[in-house]
Amino acid sequence: MRRFYLVGFLLLMAFDTLAQLSFKMAGDSALPLELSGAWLARVFGQPWIYGAIIGYIGSFFSWMTLLRHAPIGPAFAASYLEIVSVLILSVWLFNETVGWPQILGAAFIIAGIVCLAFSETAEAQLHDAVADNAGGNPGAGSATASAAHLLAAEPRH
Repeated sequence: MRRFYLVGFLLLMAFDTLAQLSFKMAGDSALPLELSGAWLARVFGQPWIYGAIIGYIGSFFSWMTLLRHAPIGPAFAASYLEIVSVLILSVWLFNETVGWPQILGAAFIIAGIVCLAFSETAEAQLHDAVADNAGGNPGAGSATASAAHLLAAEPRH
C-alpha cells in the first residue's frame, strides 16, 4: 500500500506541476489579455494550454483515487508538494528568483507533510496493536478490550 501512496502522490504532484507550469507558459504566450476571438485563438493555438488541461484532468483523477484510499490529513498536506515543485522548476524554466521567505515556506510545507505522515503511521500502528489485543473476552468487563473490539470492527478510510 505504501508503494500505491508513493506513486499516487508523485503522479498528483507531476500532474499539478504540469498544469501550473503549462498555464503560466500559455498565459505568457497569450498576452495582451483581451476579450476577443483573436485572443482565444492565441490561447488555444498554444500547445501549453493543452498541457494545462491534461495536467488538471490528471491531477483530478489522481486526487480522487488517492482520497478513496489514503488518510485525508496526509493526503491533503501532500497535495501541497506541488507548490514546492513549481517553485523549484520556476527558477529553472522562468529564471525566477527565490528568496528566504520562499525557501522557508517550502521547508515548512515539507516539514508539515513529514509530521503528518509520522503521526498517521503511529496512529495506524496503535490501531493495529489495539486490534491485535482485542482477541480476549470483550464481555469480561474490560473497557480496553471492548474499545479494542469496536476499533477492530470499524472500517479504515
